[in-house]
Amino acid sequence: MASFPTAIKQPKEITQHGQLRVDNYFWMRYKEDPEVLKYLHAEQDYVEEIMQHTKPLQETLFLEMKARIKEDDSSAPEKDGEYFYYTRYEPGKQYPFYCRKKGALDSTEEILIDQNALVGETNFCRIGSFSLSPDATKLAYSVDDDGREICTLYIKDLLTGELLPETFTNTYGDVYGHSGVEWARDGNSFFYVTLDEAQRPYRIYRHILGNNPADDKLLYEEPDETFFLWLTQSRSKAYVMAYLKSTITDEWIYVPNDGMTDEFKPFQPRIRGIEYQVEHAGDRFLVVTNEDAQNFKLMQTALDKTTKEHWQEVIPHRADTLITGMDAFADFLVLYERKGGFKQIRVSNTDALSNVQYVNFPEPVYNIFPMRNPEYETDLLRFTYTSLVTPKSVIDYDVKKKTWTVVKQDEIPSGYDASLYVSERAYATAPDGTKVPMSLVYKKGLGRNGDNPTLLYGYGSYGASMDPSFDTNRLSLLDRGFVFAIGHIRGGSEMGRAWYENGKMLNKKNTFTDFIACAEHLIAEKLTRTEKLSIVGRSAGGLLVGACLTMRPDLFGAVIAGVPFVDVVNTMSDPTIPLTTLEYDQWGNPDDRDYFDYIMSYSPYDNIRATTYPNILITTGLNDPRVAYWEPAKFTAKLRELKTDNHTLLLKTNFEAGHAGASGRYDYLKEVAFEYGFLIDKLGIR
Repeated sequence: MASFPTAIKQPKEITQHGQLRVDNYFWMRYKEDPEVLKYLHAEQDYVEEIMQHTKPLQETLFLEMKARIKEDDSSAPEKDGEYFYYTRYEPGKQYPFYCRKKGALDSTEEILIDQNALVGETNFCRIGSFSLSPDATKLAYSVDDDGREICTLYIKDLLTGELLPETFTNTYGDVYGHSGVEWARDGNSFFYVTLDEAQRPYRIYRHILGNNPADDKLLYEEPDETFFLWLTQSRSKAYVMAYLKSTITDEWIYVPNDGMTDEFKPFQPRIRGIEYQVEHAGDRFLVVTNEDAQNFKLMQTALDKTTKEHWQEVIPHRADTLITGMDAFADFLVLYERKGGFKQIRVSNTDALSNVQYVNFPEPVYNIFPMRNPEYETDLLRFTYTSLVTPKSVIDYDVKKKTWTVVKQDEIPSGYDASLYVSERAYATAPDGTKVPMSLVYKKGLGRNGDNPTLLYGYGSYGASMDPSFDTNRLSLLDRGFVFAIGHIRGGSEMGRAWYENGKMLNKKNTFTDFIACAEHLIAEKLTRTEKLSIVGRSAGGLLVGACLTMRPDLFGAVIAGVPFVDVVNTMSDPTIPLTTLEYDQWGNPDDRDYFDYIMSYSPYDNIRATTYPNILITTGLNDPRVAYWEPAKFTAKLRELKTDNHTLLLKTNFEAGHAGASGRYDYLKEVAFEYGFLIDKLGIR
C-alpha cells in the first residue's frame, strides 16, 4: 500500500477570549505558498494510487450512468412572448445549446448560445446570468470560466449574431440562479450587479447600450457587509426590484420599469428579524412576511403605500403551514406551502381567498419545484414533479380545468421500471424525543437482515429542505442492493420554520444529533449495520457529516464529505472570507464568547482526536469561493496526523472547478462514478 502524504506543520498560535489554540495547518490558506499546491498534488497522486484498482468499476459505473441520459435531449420549451425557449444537448458534447423558435415549435431553430464554444483552457464553463431584452433582440449573459463565481458579462445582438463591444467584469451570477442582470423596458439599457472584494454582490449599475461601461451610473451600493443583493423583475414586467438579504432580515428596493426611472426606492426599510417577499399583482403589491408570524403570512398593500403600517392581512399565520413563496399572475395567485413535511401548491383567485384549490399529487413521498413561468396572462402553472422513484416531469397545471399535463418526463434510454423500487417515509427519534422524518428508497425484495449497504444523505442548514427527488445515477447503487435514505433533520424547513430555528445558532447541534439518530434508526430497523453504513453531505452538509464523524466515528463504515465547511471557528472569525459576515446569524459570531464556545464544541476541525475513524473521502475545488479549498485540506491533514486506524483517507481536488464541481455533464458523471466506486469498494460490495 502506498504511503500517504504528510503535510508539514507550521504552528500558528491563535488566542480568542483568552483561550489559546495551535493550528498547525493554518498556512494552507496561502495559495501563493508553493507548499500548498505541492501538498494538494501529493494528495491527488495518493488518490490515484489508492483508487487505481477501482478504475474498471468506475468505468462501469460511468457507462451505466451515461446510458441513462438521453444524449440528444432537450428541455421542455418555455413560452415567453413570441418565442419558445429551450436548451438542448448533442451527443458527445459536455454543454447545452441555448435555443429558441419563433411563433411555433415547428419553426426554424435559432441558437442563442453554444456553451461548448465558450469553454477555454480552464475546461470549466458556467452560464451565470441570462436575460433577454423586452423586444427579444438582445441577450445579456455572463460566464464564469473557473468556478469562482466571478462572471464576465456580454451583450449579444441577436439580429446580427455579433457581440457588442462593451463587456463587464466582476459581475454577479451565482450557481443557484439568482439574477445579476435585468433589462429596462426601453430595451436600450439594463441594470446589473457587481461584487466587492469579498465577492459580495453589493452594487447596482445601469448601462445604456453604446456607452463606455466605465461611465455607467451607480444606482445603489449596499454598505452593510452582512447583506447581499440580487435583481429580479415582476412577472407583470412593471417593476425591476432588488432583493437585499441578510440571514434573518430582508429589504426590497424597486423602480418602475418605464425605461426612464432609475432611482431605486425602499419598499419597506429593513428591520432586524423581519423577512418579507414582494410580488406585484395588478393594483397592489402582495407581501409574504414573518412579522409576528413564524411560518409567514400573506399581506397586501397599495402601490403607493408600501411601508408596513399600510399592509393589510389577507391570509393569517397558520401554525401548521409554512408559506415558502408565491407567484402572481393576471388571473390567479399561487402560494407554495409546506405542511406536515410535504410541499403543496395552493391556487386561488387573485384575491387569495376565493376559488381556493390544492394541486393533488399521485404519490405519498414526492417533490415539486416551481419553474420560471414568465407568462403573466395565462391559465397554466408550470412546475416540476418528481419522487425517489419517478423521473423528473415537467407539468402544466390548468388552474381553470384543474387538470395537469405531463409536458416532458426525463427519458432513461437504457430502461427503467419504477415498479421494481420501493419509496417510503420513516421516523427516527432524536435524543430530545423529536421525531425526525426520513425518506427511503430501495429495490423490492430487500431483506431486513442488517446486511444492506446504505447511503444516508443530509444537509440541515439555512432552512433548505432536502426533499425526495429522482436521480438516475442513484440506480447504480440501488441495483447493487443499496438503501438510500434522506434525513430531514433540523436546520432545514421540512417541518416548518421552527424546524429551521431549532437547528441553527445555539441549537445547531440538534442537526448533528438528528442525523446520528437517523443512522441509528437504520441500524435498529435491521436495514444495515455500522460496517455497511455510509453518509454523505456537501458544503454545509459537509459540516454535518464532519461533525457526525468527530462525534461518533464508531457509527459509520464510510464517509464522503464534499466541499465541507469544517473549519468553522477560523472561517467565521475572518470577515474577509466570502459569506462570513452574511452568516453570523446562521452560526453565530465568534467575537461573542457564548458563540465561540458553542462553535468550538462542534467545529469538526477543532474536534479531531486520536481515535479510529471510518473510511473517508473528502473533496474540494481549488477555486471554490464558498468553502475555500484549505478547509478540506486542513481537515485531511489533521485527520492524518491524529487518526489511529489504517482505514482509507483521501483528499480529491478538482483543480479546475469551484463549489459545484465539474461543469461538463460527462465530467460530472465521472466525479459521481468515482464517489460511488469509493463507497462500493469500502463497504465491501462485490
